[in-house]
Amino acid sequence: MNLKSIKQPFIETFPGDFSKNPIQRNTPKVMFSTIDPVGFEDPELIIFNEKLSKEIGLGKLDGDTNFLVGNNLPENIKTYATAYAGHQFGNWAGQLGDGRAIFAGEIENDKGQKTEIQWKGAGATPYSRHADGRAVLRSSVREYLMSEAMHHLGIPTTRALSLSFTGENVVRDMMYSGNPQEEKGAVVVRTAESFLRFGHFELMSAQKEIDTLQKLADFTITNYFPEISSVGEQKYKDFFQSVCTKTADLMVEWFRVGFVHGVMNTDNMSILGLTIDYGPFSMMDEYDLNFTPNTTDLPGRRYAFGKQGQISQWNLWQLANALFPLIKDEQFLEETLNQYGTYFWKAHDQILCKKFGFDELKESDEEFFINWQGLMQELQLDYTLFFNLLEKIDNISGIKTEFNKISYTFFDESKSNKLENFLQVYKTRLEKNIISREESLDLMRKTNPKFLLRNYLLFECIEEINEGKTEMLDKLIKALENPYKEIFPEFSVKRPLNYDDISGCSMLSCSS
Repeated sequence: MNLKSIKQPFIETFPGDFSKNPIQRNTPKVMFSTIDPVGFEDPELIIFNEKLSKEIGLGKLDGDTNFLVGNNLPENIKTYATAYAGHQFGNWAGQLGDGRAIFAGEIENDKGQKTEIQWKGAGATPYSRHADGRAVLRSSVREYLMSEAMHHLGIPTTRALSLSFTGENVVRDMMYSGNPQEEKGAVVVRTAESFLRFGHFELMSAQKEIDTLQKLADFTITNYFPEISSVGEQKYKDFFQSVCTKTADLMVEWFRVGFVHGVMNTDNMSILGLTIDYGPFSMMDEYDLNFTPNTTDLPGRRYAFGKQGQISQWNLWQLANALFPLIKDEQFLEETLNQYGTYFWKAHDQILCKKFGFDELKESDEEFFINWQGLMQELQLDYTLFFNLLEKIDNISGIKTEFNKISYTFFDESKSNKLENFLQVYKTRLEKNIISREESLDLMRKTNPKFLLRNYLLFECIEEINEGKTEMLDKLIKALENPYKEIFPEFSVKRPLNYDDISGCSMLSCSS
């Protein structure tokens, strides 16, 4: 890998604390601290994403495995962690920051595209809040695979460059049940155009560091929003509107594939509209607007599947408050945020049209979608497999039995009749399309994945890697790189019943 080409533009832009002291502390008036990765004596590479490495400009591995866990770094790399703040589960949490994410810097490829690189799990930083800065294998596998799965689904996301054992064990209480256990430690190297979050702006605003807040906004606009050419206050207004649009578009994409983030705190919201911080996430199995995979989110279900649009708007309100010193126009911010809901729901309904193979959104479709949601919840139908079966709608009688197979509840005669009535209504709606049936199917096939990285598959893969096996890992990589094809039919089934109540599979916690 071409490690000498890694640079640190962020820390050159913002003066910071260079003390290299990992002890937890507040760092007022600065946005980062330099910190060395802890270093590991006996690491072992599990997987390296050579395609991504070449794409971002690092090139082939060439024996630089030590870099992938933060060992023996070249002199040109000055590693650092950033400070940010956030609202967690609706409450202001103050300074947070990258507790276990350490930046290597930025790489530029031959197309002029820049990518930030960071280790996750390489040791404590000044923002670790009494934690050890390590990560365990299960969370690291989940982040590596799901971030790559989201990329290949066409959803904006951070990406994963490598996954390695650290050679040490880490103690974690996985379900916060008072039963801590030793687990294998791991490090993920992840990449993104930028890891800037709502929380970076919240921290500067809360500390009333308005000059630094403005520098941060200018830095962000210059580097990541080149389409903004306005000046003065209007520049920050355009910036905020763009962030709102990117965020709404991301929420609609999550809805399209049934992704539930599980912990949409403002510090987990990307300023670029990327999916970031893969913790207690899940792809949805049975359709349920009230589904949350996060045990910490119970019983309130603040971050449930059906609330993600609403919560993203709430988070944008907090960003608006943080940017107010630069915009100073309460009416503009309020109108922009009110328009957010209108934009989101229109985009939401338009993506549903594509999922159903409709050529355009018609006025009557709103009632159709509402009835569909009710049917899905009552029949507990698998979200992904439902749309895959709709491609065979031309033979209703022949596919009724198939729908029964993708239900997570008992399919009695009453439910069967409700399904058949809905399918008849759907067929009638399809007949109103101007486009051909083949064009309708093409829309569906491009919008509805055949493969999703479900939690039970991740669970099985983690178990195998713990045993030193990588067959499942290799299969999942191939499947997630081709999500709109059915490469492995055994993956295109509903969640097996034996996984319903397994910790770390059906439900997760915020624990690493």
